[in-house]
Amino acid sequence: MKKYLAELVGTFVLTFLGCGAAVSLNCGVDTASVVGTAIAFGLSVVAMAYTIGGISGCHINPAISLGVFLSGRMSAKDCGMYIVFQVIGAILAAAVLAGIVATCPGLAEGTTTGANACAASQTNGLIVEIVLTMLFVLVVLGATAKTNGATNNFAGLAIGLALILIHLVGIHYTGTSVNPARSIGPALFEGGQALSDLWVFIVGPFVGGALAALVWKVIEPAEEEK
Repeated sequence: MKKYLAELVGTFVLTFLGCGAAVSLNCGVDTASVVGTAIAFGLSVVAMAYTIGGISGCHINPAISLGVFLSGRMSAKDCGMYIVFQVIGAILAAAVLAGIVATCPGLAEGTTTGANACAASQTNGLIVEIVLTMLFVLVVLGATAKTNGATNNFAGLAIGLALILIHLVGIHYTGTSVNPARSIGPALFEGGQALSDLWVFIVGPFVGGALAALVWKVIEPAEEEK
């Protein structure tokens, strides 16, 4: 149970700090706000990787859990429970953030609760989310693999920096989700386009995570090559 609760806490922190930065910086109004938001998401992952990594592996993302499951590193039961607790953590974080914005609207004028929406079209958004999630989960699988030398000693840093890069590329297209749980929570409180586009941010990351698992199986070093 502790690893499930750790995933809840980790996803709460990622969603609250990442989306909170997007709200506070009014992400999208200028380059600085985009860079700041990207850094916030990346550093949140780094912080949680070294906080709960030894407890749950710090997935804090259903797409990662799916990729890890398809790679044969966790059971179906754990994968399902991880996803449930990740979504709960994201919803709780979005509720707290929405409450803060509601009580001090002047501090976040013109912003949202950090929900994702497709800027161009749902098709465009789906493609962006699939590609970005595939790249992100591939980094996660490679950086944490026991068959990949000593790279897993720096997994948290590699994953966090990768997430910064992913956000810098995708923010203007979709707000960058690559994480179904992180999108579900804010969308429930934002409504509107964020809610109607939500399926993109569930399907896209799951497809991307599955593709990453497939790619990793092709390139993963054999045990004897350690």
